[in-house]
Amino acid sequence: MWRNLPSDLLANIFSFLSPDSLACAMVVCKEWHTCAKCTTSRRRHPAWLLALPSRSRSLSCYVHNPAQQTWHSLSLSFVPTPSRAIATINGVMLFKSTASLSLQLSVCNPFTRQFKYLPVLCLARTNPAVGVIEVGTTHFLIYVAGGMSDASKAGGATYEPTVEMYDSQYNTWKIIGTMPVEFAVRLTVWSPNESVYSNGVLYWMTSARTYSIMGFEVKTNKWRESSVPMGDTLEFASLILRNGNLTLVGGGGDAWIWELGVEDDWRLVEKMGLELKMRFLGGKGSWGCTKCVGIEGGMCLYRELGLDMLAWRKLVGECSKWEWCWIKGSSSIKEKQVPGFPIKGLLIHPNLSPPV
Repeated sequence: MWRNLPSDLLANIFSFLSPDSLACAMVVCKEWHTCAKCTTSRRRHPAWLLALPSRSRSLSCYVHNPAQQTWHSLSLSFVPTPSRAIATINGVMLFKSTASLSLQLSVCNPFTRQFKYLPVLCLARTNPAVGVIEVGTTHFLIYVAGGMSDASKAGGATYEPTVEMYDSQYNTWKIIGTMPVEFAVRLTVWSPNESVYSNGVLYWMTSARTYSIMGFEVKTNKWRESSVPMGDTLEFASLILRNGNLTLVGGGGDAWIWELGVEDDWRLVEKMGLELKMRFLGGKGSWGCTKCVGIEGGMCLYRELGLDMLAWRKLVGECSKWEWCWIKGSSSIKEKQVPGFPIKGLLIHPNLSPPV
């Protein structure tokens, strides 16, 4: 498998190794020695974009290297199907099985082809909200909130007003608290699985207009609701993390980026210029098909695989300066035509770590 990896991808993976591990990799073969010599610090690399078909039952993946501006094709045939990607955590992908109604999660490293099912949840849940927190480079937490209970129980299916947590260090789930039933309903029906963790709070966006934000305070197990600027007029809205703070990206006519301050006060930090907007939309006025994915240090606006994408990234070595970057859509890889289709985008820092 390793001999088939492109050299730029291999070099980027090596950049995540500790000095002793990198030294071991350099003596494996001449090609590894050359790639290892070209590596730089992880902090100097923007995240890579993973593009997965959003409607296909088969798993394939296209990967964009921002440093080399190149696209690669990765097979995810080792991941049991049908599955759907939810998020990335510490360089691995989090999947949910779509073969059954009850939530079943798994993790994999798409570059090393390592896969692992997570334990079964304490309670069987259908379509709960899923949130992730990176505690350290090898330690993460997964929170599951709401969802529908098992319909086979007496009284039929009901909304589950509890929260449970998975700890990767112990490989176990436990119920950690309750939640208002109305919040369980809204998270189950109107919230996508994408979450953002900022300043001790795990946030989800509700997708029903008017948009709003559900927040879960991790230490106190308390819930909160926040309003969204222009929430009744936005055609799309997504949450990302920017400089450790909750940030909202929304489009409706123009495209704006707000950052959450104290007292639920939103501050406008960026407005997309008219030229960028027209180029991205291709002359169309609607943002309705636009999607957004973010990771600390950057975010990406996208629609289909074959169409150009737009990234907003933190400048290397700068504390507060960000810039817009154009990502050319992939029409072919190794002279093989790539059809355009709707995608699910994720951002990831490639590494060789096992799933857990």
